[in-house]
Amino acid sequence: MRRNEPDMKDELQSEYDLKSLRVRRLGPERRSFGETTVRLEPDVAAMFPNADAVNEALRFLIRVMRDNQLPVPNPQANNSNAPDS
Repeated sequence: MRRNEPDMKDELQSEYDLKSLRVRRLGPERRSFGETTVRLEPDVAAMFPNADAVNEALRFLIRVMRDNQLPVPNPQANNSNAPDS
């Protein structure tokens, strides 16, 4: 049984051409808007309650590496989560 839907007023202007719009897909082909997503393996993700905890741990590791003058990896080099080109 369908519930009665109220009549909706269409506020779109008639000159808008929406046929050229593409639907964003879910999954690996989905593009983000400026954010980098890193997928953690389940055993690693289980150690952190949220994204802030992951970021804090990684920042600590970066500070330790810099203090010990260990080379900090280039974020652009060998990005295993980057899409294949």
